[in-house]
Amino acid sequence: MDAKLLEILACPACKGQLKYVQQPTESLDCGKCAKRFEVKDGIPILLIEEAKSLDG
Repeated sequence: MDAKLLEILACPACKGQLKYVQQPTESLDCGKCAKRFEVKDGIPILLIEEAKSLDG
């Protein structure tokens, strides 16, 4: 994930900062609202309805 892109991306649900994670799958995680957004083929899927919960 390009560092400059990651700097400008924000969580679509709460506008929080996203953290790039590679394990167990490639994703962008929001620590503020505990949502995980998958990255597929290098493209972040920033759709709220597609997000998974970090809480389990």
